[in-house]
Amino acid sequence: MFEAFYELSHSPFSRDIPPSELYESEILEETLGRLEYAAERQWFAVVTGDCGTGKTTTIRRFAEELDPAKFKVLYLSDSKLTPRHFYKGLLEQLGCESKFYRGDAKRQLHREIELMRGIHGLQPVVVVDESHLLDREMLEEVRFLLNFKMDAQSPMALILVGQSELWDRINLQAYAAIRQRIDLQCKLPHYDRAQTGSYIERHMTYAGAERDIFTEGAIDDIYRYSGGAARLINKVCTHSLLYGAQNKHRIIDDHMVKRVIQGELS
Repeated sequence: MFEAFYELSHSPFSRDIPPSELYESEILEETLGRLEYAAERQWFAVVTGDCGTGKTTTIRRFAEELDPAKFKVLYLSDSKLTPRHFYKGLLEQLGCESKFYRGDAKRQLHREIELMRGIHGLQPVVVVDESHLLDREMLEEVRFLLNFKMDAQSPMALILVGQSELWDRINLQAYAAIRQRIDLQCKLPHYDRAQTGSYIERHMTYAGAERDIFTEGAIDDIYRYSGGAARLINKVCTHSLLYGAQNKHRIIDDHMVKRVIQGELS
């Protein structure tokens, strides 16, 4: 609807934007570089951030940029993930039917990884999203999984992705054994005001905008409302574009953004 009014070829703030078209902040570039190094070294990494700061989007970009001739990305996202379903999910992505018992499935996964490395020359990169929801049994299984060949090497790169409370849990004394195995930790922050403006500009450019549609005052209010969280930036911008198109406003100013926030988002 608003795309036609503003002469846009794409929706600027939707979830299906190609990862290559996303706004590249300094922290994103740094995080992608660190994760790529973790994949190459088969490290255990933890990525955390507050709700809406773009964790899953970052992982999408990371997976897209990895060389498919060198890496095989296995992705799991399940709030009720158990060790059995963990192995089952990974083996299914490798084209195998999982053994029923956990121990058998674990040994089966190790065999498949050895074959994948030896025959196809691929290194596995396992990403577990929403990891802040994992229970203690599943987190302990992660530690056991990384014990391989008398602890001489890791069978895979493992990346846990979750909200900030994941790191708070791992810092507890009860999780000391897991914490000591972590090779790399990345934390995704909120955008500041300048980054929020650049984020909006990048997404509008991707959508095909040939002129500025949001005023600086509008971006100020968008930043104040969102706190620099990408998901909330997307939300208020989309609602503002809808409101602007319905009311035939070619420019979105701070008064319109305030009206949208107070009337639709508060």
